[in-house]
Amino acid sequence: MQRFFLIFPILALTVMLSACSESDSTPKVAVEPVVAEVSPGVVVSSAKESFSILIAGTQVGQLETVHKEGNTQVDYEYRNNGRGPTITESVAIGENGLPTSWTVSGASTFGNKIDEQFVLSGDEASWKDATGAGNTRPAEPSIYVAQDSSPYAVWIYAKALLADEDHSMPVLPGGTLRLDEIETLTVTGEGGEIEVTSYALSGIDLNPTYFLLDQDDAFFAFITPRFAIVRKGFEAEEERLRGLSTEYAARRFEDIQKRLARNFDGPVRIKNVRIFDPQTQALTEPVSVVVAGNRIDNILAADSPLEAGEVEIDGAGGTLVAGFYEMHAHLGQNNALLNIAAGVTSVRDMGNNNEVLTELISKIKSGRLAGPRVIRSGFIEGKSPYSSNNGMLVSSEEEAVAAVRSYAGGDFYQIKIYNSMNPDWVPAMIKEARANGLKVAGHVPAFSNANAMIAAGYDEMTHINQVMLGWVLEEGEDTRTLLRLTALKRLPSLDDDDPAIAATIDAMAANNVAIDPTLAIHERLMRSRNGTISPGVVDYIDHMPVEFQRSAKTAWADISTPEDDKAYWEAFDKIIQTISTMREKGVQLIPGTDLGGSLNYHRELELYQLAGMTAPEILKWASYDMAAYVGQESELGSIEVGKLADFFLIPGDPTADLKAIKTISMVVKDGTFYFPSEIYPEFGIRPFVDAPVVVQPGF
Repeated sequence: MQRFFLIFPILALTVMLSACSESDSTPKVAVEPVVAEVSPGVVVSSAKESFSILIAGTQVGQLETVHKEGNTQVDYEYRNNGRGPTITESVAIGENGLPTSWTVSGASTFGNKIDEQFVLSGDEASWKDATGAGNTRPAEPSIYVAQDSSPYAVWIYAKALLADEDHSMPVLPGGTLRLDEIETLTVTGEGGEIEVTSYALSGIDLNPTYFLLDQDDAFFAFITPRFAIVRKGFEAEEERLRGLSTEYAARRFEDIQKRLARNFDGPVRIKNVRIFDPQTQALTEPVSVVVAGNRIDNILAADSPLEAGEVEIDGAGGTLVAGFYEMHAHLGQNNALLNIAAGVTSVRDMGNNNEVLTELISKIKSGRLAGPRVIRSGFIEGKSPYSSNNGMLVSSEEEAVAAVRSYAGGDFYQIKIYNSMNPDWVPAMIKEARANGLKVAGHVPAFSNANAMIAAGYDEMTHINQVMLGWVLEEGEDTRTLLRLTALKRLPSLDDDDPAIAATIDAMAANNVAIDPTLAIHERLMRSRNGTISPGVVDYIDHMPVEFQRSAKTAWADISTPEDDKAYWEAFDKIIQTISTMREKGVQLIPGTDLGGSLNYHRELELYQLAGMTAPEILKWASYDMAAYVGQESELGSIEVGKLADFFLIPGDPTADLKAIKTISMVVKDGTFYFPSEIYPEFGIRPFVDAPVVVQPGF
């Protein structure tokens, strides 16, 4: 999953998690060619507009607007992977092009109810959203950024910013929006050719948002590498436009890479550091580590003399830890560099647009972009009204087996089976995977259970809810829908002595079936509350951009009753208890987030302390053990002479306090040096710690 379009958190959640619905038709909704003045001097090309919402080329919903007498009405809805938002909004635009009132209602991707209002009365602005209420008297014209708006909001922001001299404006409740024009191009649709202009909207989020306006400055498209909203009649341009969003982001990240990646001409000596040794689960005495090219060339005494031509980096008594493995990633350009900054130098991608990921991997390997090493999963989903539009979609057992075979011909480590797969086809798929040396992981297909998949031959179960649902669902209940998340409210009713629980866990242990629990995303689902900082981000929220902070104070699920509040909260306790039992019985646990990794990965690791793991155990597990799990321990997973130079530096001792991993001062990936204090400001993040002192030869 791509993971952060924070101006539009509803979109972010679904796109980020969509890999983990489809429509075979593209319904046409007529656009009324009526010129309408939505406010004095502000004219759009039609009173009614209709747009198709597509994910990876499949239409999943629609967006419709009506402009009338200074007011814009928006209806926005889509469904992908059995879930999606339903939003209605009404925006009144004043004479200066700024919103004077804005209401948003509906439900978010995971069901959280939306009831947002903004009013500008005279010189006083007031608002209420999921995080609470606020008001102010802005000292200068400021634009309100809605928390739960549809992506059509970019048109409202763009109109105001285009009218501003420097295309920049203060934001309510905080931050600054900036609009940058990228290029003008010609698109072709049912009405013939028209000219459109692409823009980047940035300033309050981790990454820019890309969209297009037509020659009359009316909204034309909203674009990401996988998700697009395109004017009706121009759906044939969707793939091309998504490609442009990929290219625009690539230009940005290539520029960052050129400026911030350090590839030194000679050997680099990192002096006065202690190494975390996964074999002893302890720190070594102070040493100096020499990197030459992309490998660890030597490990010497801390006081050994510097040799001619060496670059010297002062480790100041800090700790070097081998690079982490994020084992449940959906890698994209927007989170590739952030993972590096967080010490995540390897990821296992669990499902993606295959062509987009191939291109990204190529750019990382060539050095054009910063990013982790990628272990690929071949995503296979059954066709249904609830399909995730990702990887390969199949309609028969023959197609499913052929999909496995096609992945065997590429650089894939395993296949991943998803929700809409017919469970009767799974044994044949596993047989084909085994014949071609592929591992098998996945969700539990709808109308089946974990026991059946364990018996069929899964190597690994994906997400702890996929296992535990088998203990609480009634026969015939459909986990292709949001039920696979909302049914977790039933977990507190489980009897700890239920033999069904022991039977599943014992079967996993006996058959060496691992589990990728993705604890951090379950914590976010079950313990996020409107108006309260989500537990997983409390340690770093004040370092983040304003829209991230708003999103982190918003519930995911519909927790509108005291009963639901209690049930969801206690359900997470039951999950931790289950993970602890699995660990005690010898089930292999795998650390992954399904949240884009990066800072979320640090939280993922912390949560396993609740299941009884110690900080040293977790450090070994996240580095060496995962390297061994995927067969890479001879090259990665520990800091040893001859191994690839993938590691990070922190000032403190993570064996004493795991939270020390949140203060990374330097990351080395494949011999290239990065300093997070330089990277984070590119995303609007305040750095956590300064970079170490670097001394070049001759200075």
